[in-house]
Order: sequence, then C-alpha cells, then structure tokens
Amino acid sequence: MSVSQGSGNNQPVIIAVIATVVAVILASSFVIINPGQAGVLSVLGKAQDGVLLEGIHLKPPFVSYVDVYDITVQKFEVPAESSTKDLQDLKARFAINFRLAPEQMVEIRRKQGSLSNIVSKIIAPQTQESFKVAAARRTVEQAITQRAILKEDFDDALALRLEKYGIEVLDTSVVDLTFSPEFSRAVEEKQIAEQRAQRAVYVAQEAEQQAQAEINRAKGRAESQRLIADTLKAQGGRLVLQKEAIEAWREGGAQMPRVLVTNGDTGGIPFLFNLDKEDQL
Repeated sequence: MSVSQGSGNNQPVIIAVIATVVAVILASSFVIINPGQAGVLSVLGKAQDGVLLEGIHLKPPFVSYVDVYDITVQKFEVPAESSTKDLQDLKARFAINFRLAPEQMVEIRRKQGSLSNIVSKIIAPQTQESFKVAAARRTVEQAITQRAILKEDFDDALALRLEKYGIEVLDTSVVDLTFSPEFSRAVEEKQIAEQRAQRAVYVAQEAEQQAQAEINRAKGRAESQRLIADTLKAQGGRLVLQKEAIEAWREGGAQMPRVLVTNGDTGGIPFLFNLDKEDQL
C-alpha cells in the first residue's frame, strides 16, 4: 500500500519533468527571425546553405544555433588618410551607410563572421584604400576645391571593393577633411596675396578713371573755350562779354553798380564800376 502511494506522489513530479524537457526541446527546435533581420543556421558548427528570413523556422535542437544579422541600413564613421598628387597629407572622416545583402548572408557568415568584424576587417581597410585612390588623382588644393569630384571617385572605388563581400554601399558623406598645418598657412598666405593684388588692381583702375575724368574735363574746357572764341569772332564778342560780366557779378556777390559807363570804342560794351561813398563824394 505504501509503494502505490509513493508512486502516486511522484507522478506529478515526473509529469512536470517531462513537460519541462518537452518545452526545452520545442524551444530549441524553433527560431524566430524578426523583420529587418536575416539568420544563418549552423549545425554542429557548420553553416548551412539557405538564409533564414523573417518568420518562424525549424532547427535541430541542442546541436544547432542561428546567427542573426541586421540587414537594415547601417551607419558607421570611418577615418582615412592619404597623400595627394603633390605629396601633401590629407585626412578625412567618412560616414558610410551600407547594408548586408541578404542573399549573401551565408557567405558573409562563413568568411567574415559578426558585424563588428565586417566593419573592422572589411569596411575600414577598404575605406582607407578607396580614399588613397581618390586622393592620389589630384593635388590637395584640387581635393578641397573639387570636393564633390573627390567624393564621387571615392564612392565608385568603395562600392566596387565592398560589392564582392556582399556589402551594398547606399551613401557616403565627408564628415571632415583636413590637411597639414603647412598647407593651411600656404592657403592663408595665398588668400592674403590675392586680396592685395585685387586691391592694387582696384587702386589702379580708380586712378585711371580719375585721370580719364581729368582728361574729359580738360577736353570740355577746351571745347568750351573754342566755342567762346568762335562766338566772339562771329558776333564781335559783345554778347559773350556781357554774359560773362553778368555771371561774374552774380557769382562774386558784388554790390549793385552805381555807375554805368559805355565806351563807344568797345562797340557799346558796358563797363560796371562799384563806387563807394568816398568816390561819390
């Protein structure tokens, strides 16, 4: 009687153990891949063909595991440095947007491993090499003034190099571009020299304009004098001299003349005399 009671008491424990084992087996027999992820199944340490995309997938329990990769757009900043065509040091920092090609995830898993390995062992050194290719085609001044072309050459070289690793480059941007202090001083000195040269040209042009203005004024005076001379010849000079006398009187602020004398020898040209009080007396 006691034996049967002992068996009855152990039955719930046995059921619980069996349920636990079944639950563990079931849990290790499935894997869930979320959207934006891809998985690679390895059995006994060997990567299996076929990529596991989003959804639920069966896998052998206990002897297998799944490496899950993020296949959404990734962004990393990678430094690079190189020498330009004129042997100047040029440093840059690139922000690289990329994603792992899902169809090549098994090959990536076999050759590269984790995402951190992909960045440190593939993307970083290939970025460096691609920057060397782009920088060596131009001088440091061209690299600065033709920054868009430099980036285009870099993009082409990097995309070609990473494509064979199953890495798709979506976009790059130049976060920073620096050069040696010696070249920085040379650029500053050149800018100062150019500003001085532009100032010298401006001063020369201004002087030339002033000289031309003086010439034009001299020509104007000469032409005016010629016209006066022609008028004097044509009209005996009376009207012109009268006009000049009146204008001189107005501009000089002279007093109203008190005596008007006309000399018959001058053809009737008036002569104005200002007499003060003593003269009148």
